[in-house]
Amino acid sequence: MSPEMFGSLMIVLFVFVAFAIAVGGTIFWIWMIIDCATKEPSEGNDKVVWLLVILLTHIVGALIYFFARRPQRMSAFGH
Repeated sequence: MSPEMFGSLMIVLFVFVAFAIAVGGTIFWIWMIIDCATKEPSEGNDKVVWLLVILLTHIVGALIYFFARRPQRMSAFGH
């Protein structure tokens, strides 16, 4: 395989992987928005604050919600 062909193949592979990660991250972000909006209890401003965190920080906020808040909510409220 020639170096030019190998370089082109690597670029195509990189673009494909980057696209897959971007689509997966966006699907995860939307899932966390829906999870927070439908299952987070409305005690005080918690739901609004978590929705703003997820919406304004995209994947970082969704990951924080998934690992920090969601397990607490599931153990406390069962859903």
